[in-house]
Amino acid sequence: MTSNSLFLQGFFRLADPKISLASFAGIFMAACFAASDTGLNTPWLLLTIVGIFCVEVGKNASGEIVDFDSGTDQAITPERRSPFSGGKRVLVEGLLSREQTWAIATVFFMSAIAIGLAIATWRDSRVLGFGILGMALAWYYHGGSLRLSYRGLGELAVALAYGPFIVCGTYLVQTGYLSAPLLHASMALGLLVAAFLWINQFPDYAADKAAGKNNLVVRLGLPAAAFVYVVILVTGYLWLILASEHFTGARGMLWGLLGTAPAAFSAWRLLEAHNGDTGKLIPAQAACLGSFLLMAVGTGLGYAIHH
Repeated sequence: MTSNSLFLQGFFRLADPKISLASFAGIFMAACFAASDTGLNTPWLLLTIVGIFCVEVGKNASGEIVDFDSGTDQAITPERRSPFSGGKRVLVEGLLSREQTWAIATVFFMSAIAIGLAIATWRDSRVLGFGILGMALAWYYHGGSLRLSYRGLGELAVALAYGPFIVCGTYLVQTGYLSAPLLHASMALGLLVAAFLWINQFPDYAADKAAGKNNLVVRLGLPAAAFVYVVILVTGYLWLILASEHFTGARGMLWGLLGTAPAAFSAWRLLEAHNGDTGKLIPAQAACLGSFLLMAVGTGLGYAIHH
């Protein structure tokens, strides 16, 4: 395989759009709320999507280097790999060099900054706060002095980034103000995205522990972490239910429960039974992915139709 072919394969592992499903889910939900409340501004929505996608690619690239240097990626054996966990492995498999990976991270982070500044300058300066916080979490999740995912804070960072930061930031760009119902819906969604990260840490448990990546699954151990997984799910669904009941005109958000709760709790049953068997956890990971996507789509469409 030529060097160009290797580069393209490595690049597309880092930039594969399905890796950004958590971001796109939040953007979709925010767009549905904005369409109902004020109407959509399509050019600004498209620019927001591109900007957040650039952050995702930059995060993936910088994270590959940190996880490679810590030894986490090398410690993941083939039987522990799944389509949803184990890293992108662009350095482990020699698809990209460190210099190429850093270059991708730099280009995409700088592109995201440029887009964020454009939105703040010509649309709404208050978006800058969301952008700075989002960029900080993207960088410090793996790297920098904080390395949140190595200190048991990565799960909180994911809940905040993929919940209120992306969702409310997108809505602010569209409408020029913030929405209390959307803020609560975004927290519920953030918890479900954190649950997806949580379940993806089970196949990586041994490698993470050996490399000192002390996320909460490693800190708690597999049996306790399996119990906490369902606590995260219940909290997210209760949050959505209570918010739907509290805000007048927001009961349509309950559509976010359709299909998603059965998928999430199906994943929990598989996790309880097979938390040490990666092959049997893959359907649970897929179900958990489906649960937060269905919540975002259902909550957004339900609000738009019934508001």
